[in-house]
Amino acid sequence: MKEKKEKKEKSNTSPARGMRDILSVDVRRRDYVMSIIKETYQKYGFEPLETPAIENLETLMGKYGDEGNQLIFKILKRGEKLDQELAKFNELTESTELANSEHSENSENSKSSGNSLADLALRYDLTVPLARVAANRSSELPKFYRRYQIQPVWRADKPGRGRFREFYQCDIDAIGSGSMLVETDVFSAVAEVLKNLGFKEFVIKLNHRQVLRGILEAAGIEEARQTDALVALDKLDKIGTDGVVGEMLKRGISEASINKVLELFKKINSLSENAEILDALKDFVGENQFGQLGCKDLGEILGFAKDLPIKIDASLARGLSYYTGAIMEVDVGKEIGSLGGGGRYDGLIGMFGKEQIPACGFSLGLERILVVMEERGMFPPEIAAVNSADVMVTIWNEESVADSLALAQELRAQGLHVLLYPEADKMGKQFKYAGQINVPYVVVQGDDEKAAGMIALKNMQSGEQETVKREDIAKRIKAA
Repeated sequence: MKEKKEKKEKSNTSPARGMRDILSVDVRRRDYVMSIIKETYQKYGFEPLETPAIENLETLMGKYGDEGNQLIFKILKRGEKLDQELAKFNELTESTELANSEHSENSENSKSSGNSLADLALRYDLTVPLARVAANRSSELPKFYRRYQIQPVWRADKPGRGRFREFYQCDIDAIGSGSMLVETDVFSAVAEVLKNLGFKEFVIKLNHRQVLRGILEAAGIEEARQTDALVALDKLDKIGTDGVVGEMLKRGISEASINKVLELFKKINSLSENAEILDALKDFVGENQFGQLGCKDLGEILGFAKDLPIKIDASLARGLSYYTGAIMEVDVGKEIGSLGGGGRYDGLIGMFGKEQIPACGFSLGLERILVVMEERGMFPPEIAAVNSADVMVTIWNEESVADSLALAQELRAQGLHVLLYPEADKMGKQFKYAGQINVPYVVVQGDDEKAAGMIALKNMQSGEQETVKREDIAKRIKAA
């Protein structure tokens, strides 16, 4: 009797949730967008910077607010250190189960031990690592340091449309000055990036953390609950007014205070001019010193940036807790939300060193840009249509393999991108493959061509074929 074969379980070949495999066409699209962003940032005098993917956990924790901290991908300690921490954790867990009377205290101890299992983390954004660099390498940096950085970041967030757990941020930041000219220059660079990418209509939404503080205080929301209020307001475009009201009530904010804030927003939404909106904000915050300071900064920015598509949005909050001044987002339409955001964070660098250094920056989300550009058909068609190779070298037969390899190397040495077909297949199959991968030219050296020192060159788009001297083939392809 034959033994029944065990059915082999199918391996899960999908990437981790919120991560993606990126094939060649999409890589070329990404390269296209990043090259435009990089070129524009350099035009404005921003210098490149790269930082490690992994940071010390203590570097990141406490910089993003409670909700941000929960989205940090932590990395467990390794080897003996991990074993020691696990032993402590298990001991505390067992003691918690045995001593119900001390449950609250032991539970807190157990949570603390759980956090101590990790000592490193994947970076959550590019701003906090920049602040660490600015504090650590301050003697090597100029007084006014301007940097751009295009690298991936990781967040343990719920994936969605245009929202991934691994994604690229394209940042610019200016360190060392509290002048509102910095915000204006950042706005200008971001606006030029979007124009160079082909976005014709967009709005840079502008607000100020001190204006928000003035609004909340004028509405009667005490300082202890203002962070909760900002966290709720930051979700306005995601959960709507009713959702925000529910969250604020849940966090202990009075209905009367909530209504005052929402009435202000309703009034401002009916106004079209920034000057009118600014006047309404000044009236609402009254003598509140924080609100007055924020309104003054907004007025300066608007005065400097008269030609930019800026609109004050009093409900804009930006969830990250390190912002201290002007905050901004880019809106290109409601189909995906913001393409990026940023603001002033004058207190962040001081968290890593003795000196408080003013700073302001903006981050464009590469993935969201790509989604919108693809849906709107904004990419040049040649990005998808053309293979990275200029020409494919065929193999006539087994005896000509070495000569085909030598020809490919000759063409590469002359600056062409050359693909060598790997087998001595029928010529029809080789041409079919070249057509599938969109190689523009194919060269063939059969017995007759070889004897005459010639190469057959086929244009894959037009279908035309000509015979060219071997030494002239690279020049002919380049001239096409």
